[in-house]
Amino acid sequence: MTIQIRPNTTQTYRGPTAVRRRRIQEGRPFPLGATWDGIGVNFAIFSAHATKVELCLFDAAGENEIERIELPEYTNEIYHGYLRDVRPGQIYGYRVYGPYEPEAGHRFNPNKLLIDPYAKQLIGEVKWDHALFGYTIGHDDADLSFDERDSAPFVPKCRVVDPAFTWGDERRPNIPWDRTIFYETHVKGFTMRHPAVEERDRGKFAGLTAVEVIDYVRSLGVTSVELMPIHAFVDDSYLVEKGLRNYWGYNSIGFFAPDPRYLASNSIAEFKELVSAFHHARLEVILDVVYNHTAEGNELGPTLSFKGIDNATYYRLMPDEPRYYINDTGTGNTVNTSHPRVMQLVTDSLRYWAGEMRVDGFRFDLATILAREPTGFSEESSFLHATMQDPLLSEVKLIAEPWDCGPGGYQVGRFPPGWAEWNDGYRDTIRAFWKGDDGMIPKVANKFSASADLFDKRGRKPWASVNFITAHDGFTLHDLVSYNDKHNDANGEDNRDGHDHNISYNYGAEGLTDDKEIVETRFRQLRNFFATLLFSRGTPMILAGDEFARTQGGNNNAYAQDNEIGWVDWNITPQSRQLAEFVQKVIILRQSLAMLRRGTFLHGTYDEELGVKDVAWLKPDGQEFVDGDWADGEAKCFGVLLDGRAQETGIRRPGTDATMLIVMNAHYDVVNFTLPQAPGGKRWRCVIDTNLPIREELAPFEFDTVYMATGRSFLVFMLEPDDDADSEDARRSFAHVSEAFARSTSDRLRV
Repeated sequence: MTIQIRPNTTQTYRGPTAVRRRRIQEGRPFPLGATWDGIGVNFAIFSAHATKVELCLFDAAGENEIERIELPEYTNEIYHGYLRDVRPGQIYGYRVYGPYEPEAGHRFNPNKLLIDPYAKQLIGEVKWDHALFGYTIGHDDADLSFDERDSAPFVPKCRVVDPAFTWGDERRPNIPWDRTIFYETHVKGFTMRHPAVEERDRGKFAGLTAVEVIDYVRSLGVTSVELMPIHAFVDDSYLVEKGLRNYWGYNSIGFFAPDPRYLASNSIAEFKELVSAFHHARLEVILDVVYNHTAEGNELGPTLSFKGIDNATYYRLMPDEPRYYINDTGTGNTVNTSHPRVMQLVTDSLRYWAGEMRVDGFRFDLATILAREPTGFSEESSFLHATMQDPLLSEVKLIAEPWDCGPGGYQVGRFPPGWAEWNDGYRDTIRAFWKGDDGMIPKVANKFSASADLFDKRGRKPWASVNFITAHDGFTLHDLVSYNDKHNDANGEDNRDGHDHNISYNYGAEGLTDDKEIVETRFRQLRNFFATLLFSRGTPMILAGDEFARTQGGNNNAYAQDNEIGWVDWNITPQSRQLAEFVQKVIILRQSLAMLRRGTFLHGTYDEELGVKDVAWLKPDGQEFVDGDWADGEAKCFGVLLDGRAQETGIRRPGTDATMLIVMNAHYDVVNFTLPQAPGGKRWRCVIDTNLPIREELAPFEFDTVYMATGRSFLVFMLEPDDDADSEDARRSFAHVSEAFARSTSDRLRV
């Protein structure tokens, strides 16, 4: 980690001129953190190698240190004490004494005020200054030197909180996995430009509770809002030097405290109000959490918390040179979850958010690191054991980003039962197919079936594959079909940052254009992507704003763009609104079609007892693929016949779902597709044709009709059952689909 600090900005801070002794009791070593019990506050902090810990109390503004108290007891490597006359709202921090021996992994420096790892609220932000570093910047021995300047004026302070909150009749939505649709968004970016959100609430938790915001999300049909990191984080010094911010927030410094910049009310109850409001709307709240590293960087990074409390415990250090950090995260350091107290910190944080804050699940950034022991990634790691056996955590949604930049870092499909995983292979395959790349049909068939080769083991279900085409990291969906190249100049890195392999295509013009043919092709492709995502087996995830063609101007790495580039633009054009209404329609259909949500993977094997295949892959002539057909690299159009009679669950009986035919044509021109005959039906009804986004009726098509599939289009047909008495269940399923189609054309999108 390279730190860039403006020189000669530090002023010596002398601390309190006098220390007033007050009555302090021994207190308890648990719970860790600052705990208000209605009478006083218990302070407890872990350090295996410290020799003394001082509690520093500050005035209400957090500017002046008014008292410094040594914690009197040390029990099981925990320093603790109890103050009867301290109340919620008290501002505090710690100074920790011990050896300053960087070559042995120890970096204690009591001149540095430290954030309590268990602090429930922080005030202020990091003000970059040389005093923040345990060593003297510019010294010949670099981090081996010792800096005596006081960092208190430049570091965030902790605040004691009162956890009391009236939840009323709030209940968790408990959305089943098979009905879950994630909606990834950013607390600030989602509301900063929303016209219905009051100015003071924009960019805050309070902004997300605006009635108009919740009504929109609910009417779209998604079930689970995944918030990008909200834990307290730091703006990197090199970004501050450029006038930028760490917008995404993947730079945590506090795992219990919400970032102060998201609080309009200066109270953590504001986040609880958000959760309560979402739950009343039957929406889940999922947190994107970053436990793999902290904002303290490597040996040249600042001393803000963990580094000064017990560096050798909290971080993975090089075994032969503990002066240096193992950097499996690419950020300078790696949190040492192999240590039981560090593991406790992570699981205590998770339980706090799932219990006290009542969130519904977590998406773990670079989750491979958390499951990596000194010997490498392990499905039997202490982290995975701890989360899966915990009675609270085992009941919330756990989603892994199953990769990091360390050795053996790519582990998609390797997390244990109970976990879901981001499936980047789905993203790349679907992008390449609709772009028109050769030889994609076999890969698409695999990903469309929830990547059975990766996830169909140990009783895992299709929902374990979190399917996405876009996420915060990369192009928006609009930009995916509008730019051949990234345009990241605003990041100040000469366009060197961000991915170069985007699998994108601009269809004839780079960026925005008035060419109607290009614009129509792009919007049809957007509909194709959404239809593919929502009709695939697995758990779909949508990037907020993609449903109305939000753009970042070709920036595919907007991590530092806390401005109009990174914020969602709610000035929606009629064409973009039509796209959002299409997405709403497809979501309604997905939730109504039990076939799409079955807990079985698609394998295309023939069931001798039932006389049916779960899926048949069709060529444009309506005939089923044979072995040689899969090798045709130039084929770009195929059909998927999902037979509703196939076994639904582990019980051996025929299914009763409606039979579906899906046609995907990635060819640039029309392909004539013969609609096949299907047992138990009399004709096909067209539910979706992305070339005709507005369809008011289920248009009928007889068997063997040659349907002209528009170039680059996605089609869905439902089988209309025949009049045979044995088809009562099929007719009931088809009627259900018909009702859903009618609702999808009448439900109002509240945007």
